[in-house]
Amino acid sequence: MEEPSLRWMLGQGVSLAALALCIVAFASKRDDRLFVLLLFANVAFAAQFALFQSWVAAGISALIVLRIALVRRYPGAPAIMTLMLLATLAIAALTWSGPRDIPALTAGLVGTYGMFMLRGIAMRAMLAVAAFCWIVSNLLAGSIGGTLAETLIFVTNVVTIMRLRRDAVLYDSP
Repeated sequence: MEEPSLRWMLGQGVSLAALALCIVAFASKRDDRLFVLLLFANVAFAAQFALFQSWVAAGISALIVLRIALVRRYPGAPAIMTLMLLATLAIAALTWSGPRDIPALTAGLVGTYGMFMLRGIAMRAMLAVAAFCWIVSNLLAGSIGGTLAETLIFVTNVVTIMRLRRDAVLYDSP
């Protein structure tokens, strides 16, 4: 068996840091806290993908940092969302290496729409779809920690959706 490289081990370590941030983020019922924690997690994911030389995923993860900052300031702004979608497509076009980049591109596009145009349960449902795409992207990059992180993010997100639905039923009950 070949000994893992330092770059590979660093990528795994960075992905575990992102895991911790994402679990706390998606467990939160507050959208503002979710966004702040996701900002830091995506810095870690961008670094992880760069270490694994998955450039589309690294670029889109880095762009997500800007997207989170913009969506906090301009929620529901179709013009800014459109610019972010175009930037996502431009990053993919500039760094494209083949079909293995499709899941990261899909995650970037779906997540951008969800964050700008939706809130609460609907937003988290779109982010769950994006998380599934990131699971595939991490598997293709060879990231053990990233795959685990996105799988746990997906599950935690679904549980939070159920909690939000339960809370809505409790508040709507007589």
